[in-house]
Amino acid sequence: MKFLLRIVSVILLVFVLPTLVSAGLWATRDHPDGWSSARWSSSGLLPTAKESPEAAIYVFSAMTGGLKGAIASHAWIVTKEENGEYQRYDKVGWGSPIRRNHRAPDAYWYSNPPRLVVEIKGEEAKRLIPMVEAAIAGYAYGKPGGYRIYPGPNSNTFVAHVLREVPELGAVLPADAVGRDYLPGGAFYHLDKDGRDLHLSLGGLAGLSVGVRSGLEVNFLGLVAGVDFARPGIKVPGFGTVGL
Repeated sequence: MKFLLRIVSVILLVFVLPTLVSAGLWATRDHPDGWSSARWSSSGLLPTAKESPEAAIYVFSAMTGGLKGAIASHAWIVTKEENGEYQRYDKVGWGSPIRRNHRAPDAYWYSNPPRLVVEIKGEEAKRLIPMVEAAIAGYAYGKPGGYRIYPGPNSNTFVAHVLREVPELGAVLPADAVGRDYLPGGAFYHLDKDGRDLHLSLGGLAGLSVGVRSGLEVNFLGLVAGVDFARPGIKVPGFGTVGL
């Protein structure tokens, strides 16, 4: 009984309390009344394609809308061939399974500004773009019906899949990217292609990730707590990574 009480206490302290604090802070801010009144235009974060002709890859994340915006974000991928145009890829729950260029590459998401997860330019981007596109094309849930908001597969499951398939991108999604820990096919484990990150998951509802990019993470009901060693910080549910 004491052991169970300790487990419950840890869950309440590590996962529930920060989430409630985040939700409380979220409630004090102004938010759009709905989808139609939210801002979806370019944030101006990226230069125009003509201003920056070199090849590039970007992964962005932004907090989402509604009450889930207190703890959850939405991620997308942007690629640009040398002297080419930006190509944005999102996995959404309506219309075409994987949307292409349905928003500006650096657009606000539900009035929330995009956060840059990773940026790669030049020759390295030229080398990796075909690998990124292959991972996008090979996504197991890229067909109609391949979306479930919770625990996945959702928009973050899609981007996390690409990051795992192309570890050369050198990034993981923020801790608030609910759905990123859902492994395709309901798999229990996944070892990234370079063998440097291991992921264990019980259908996206609970799991563990450890490695060079992930650090040490514990996932509980989509909430992530842990430690980032590469970019020193603590991963706090509802707040993302707090730098040290």
